[in-house]
Formats: sequence, C-alpha cells, structure tokens
Amino acid sequence: MRFRHPDGSTVHLAYCTNVHPAETLDGVRAQLRDHCEPVRRRLGRDRLGIGLWLARDAARTLINDPAELRALRSELDSRGLEVVTLNGFPYEGFGADEVKYRVYRPDWTEPDRLAHTTDLARLLAALLPDDATEGTISTLPLAWRTPYDGDAEAARTARSALTTLAQRLDALAEMTGKSIRIGLEPEPGCTVETTADAIAPLTDVGHDRIGICVDTCHLATSFEDPATALDALAAAGVRIVKSQLSAALHAEDPHLPEVRTALAAFAEPRFLHQTRTSTAAGLRGTDDLDEAVAGRALPDSTPWRAHFHVPLHAPPAPPLTSTLPVLRDTLARLVGGPAPLTRHLEVETYTWQALPAELRPRTRTQLADRIAVLLTLARDLLVDLGLKELP
Repeated sequence: MRFRHPDGSTVHLAYCTNVHPAETLDGVRAQLRDHCEPVRRRLGRDRLGIGLWLARDAARTLINDPAELRALRSELDSRGLEVVTLNGFPYEGFGADEVKYRVYRPDWTEPDRLAHTTDLARLLAALLPDDATEGTISTLPLAWRTPYDGDAEAARTARSALTTLAQRLDALAEMTGKSIRIGLEPEPGCTVETTADAIAPLTDVGHDRIGICVDTCHLATSFEDPATALDALAAAGVRIVKSQLSAALHAEDPHLPEVRTALAAFAEPRFLHQTRTSTAAGLRGTDDLDEAVAGRALPDSTPWRAHFHVPLHAPPAPPLTSTLPVLRDTLARLVGGPAPLTRHLEVETYTWQALPAELRPRTRTQLADRIAVLLTLARDLLVDLGLKELP
C-alpha cells in the first residue's frame, strides 16, 4: 500500500511474510498464492506491499538461477504484489517447532551473515517495482549478547563486515541504479538492545546505507520513550531506513496472581519472549517470559513488558493490554512531521500462530481476514496523520 505524505514523498506500508514461513522458493510462491494475494483482494486494492522473507535456500535458488528470479518478479506483478523491503533477520528455520536463540545465528561475526545479506540486496534490487529506486532490508542487531559482549575482536569483525556490505551496496547502486539500505533492528537481549545501543556501532561504520530499523514492539519492550529515542538518532545522524509496526504485551500489575496466570498463557516453546521492567535502578529483564512468570527473576512492583507481537487490532483481554500507544506515538514522530523520517513501514504478524490457542487464526481464511483488518487499522493511523492513500 502506498501513501502520499504532505511533503509529496511516497510512504510504503507492507506486512511481513514471515507469518507464512517457507524455506524454499516453491514455498514462497505458495505464500503469494495462498496468503498474500487473498489479503490484497480482501482489501479491495489493485496493489499490496509485502515485506518478503527469503530464507537462505530460497535466496540461493534465486541468486543461482536468473530465470527463477525473473519468474518471481513476474508472479509478484501478476498477483498485484510489490516488494520494497525484505526481512533479513531470520536466516533459516523460522518455521521450526522451536526457534528461540537459533534466530540470532549466523550473526555479524560470521561470514554467512554477510553473504546472505549481500544476496538479499542483489535480489531486492531486481524485485523492486519499476518506479521505485530505494529498497530496505532489516537485519539482526549484530549478535545475541553472549558471547559477543565485551569481545573486542567480535566487535571489529562485525564492523568490518558491515563496512564491506556498505561498499557492496555502493557498487550495486552504481550498477543497477537501485539504492538498497540495511537497518540493524534493536531487540531485547541482543548486543544492540535499544536505539541508544545502536548509535555507537552505526557511527563507527559511518555509512549512509547502514542505518537502523525501529521496531515499535522492541522499542516498547525496552521501555524506550519514542521522542527521546528518535531525537537521539537524529542528533547522531543515524538514518531510520525502515520501521516495523507492532505492539508488545504489557502487564501493569505483575505482582497479582491473576496477572501472572494471564501472562503464563503467552509463554510458549517456539519463540523467545524477552521480558523487561523499568526500575529506579535501571532496566531489568529475563530472556523468556516463562522465566519471569515462574518465580522471582524480575521485580514485580513495576509494570512488565514482553517481546510478543500482539495483534494491533485485538489487544489481549484484561488484566493484560498492549503497547499500542507507544506505536501511535512513534508513528506520529516517524511520518507525522513536515517530512517522513522513514518511508518504509512494515507490520509484524509472525507471532499470531504462537498466541494462546483460543486466539489463533485457525484457517488460511481467518488469517487473511485478520491481516486485512490489521492493515486497515495501520492505514487509518496513517490517514489520521495526514497521509493520503494512493491507488
């Protein structure tokens, strides 16, 4: 979906296809047929943006066979779908029964991460719509904090890899006329957990093509204030290449037994749900939600937030809620001003299949319906900020 900002620029809105995990190119094609095109039809749009996720095997197939890449581009066009952004965070295995810490490998100290992200940039340059010259890719924020933190050699290796990537992106732009930018996506538990953590490594790399992806669920989970965070990025000259729109799980009174019981329903075996609380002594946290609800790992005199991308249009029932207000405040700062701070927005929906059983979409039809409702809500938020939806 495209929108005209009051300054005349185009803002793109997409939803991320990692909610329909597929490791192969055939699986990606099935996503387009069985999910993405039906969502577009429900919205009554001629064109729908998708934030495509290409696992390693799918990406390598496309890189090694230009005919397959041309065929994918043609299929996107024929189904009324367009791609200006990719989710390059998960590498492979995102549809496994247990993902947890595996999603952070390979990290930016490992050659496979650079190779895969280079492949994604080349593919995105070929998949961009004819009238688009800019593409973006979100990626993991360097590494999970252990054993990376405090390792000077690991930091140098990651910085070198990002510098090499920036050089490759420059060459790609010169060759294709397409500008591809990469955004580190701060996430709780990672070396770059907050937007503040991103400033030093990104200024060290010092290249306009390497910036940040602001995920509003992660921002909220770490109790970051949107205005403070975005102002600090601007002051440091860090570019916001894209933003992922989602809400975290919020528990105002985690000391109450009924709140613990409600939170426990969201603890599940597939993904990590890092949990945080903001205290007078600073941010405290656990790597997963079950660690928090099971005992005394976290202080419970202040609210808790968990990294669980809850549906924007359907917040959890009391006594829980979501951080939708943080998303609203962030979005107003991102695109509600005289010029947009980013032009690529992507809604996250992958944890819908990890919701408590009674809340999950049970069929493809239900999932498509709910994604369409979510995109309608996001569209309304943008229109309320003064953007005009384009055909």
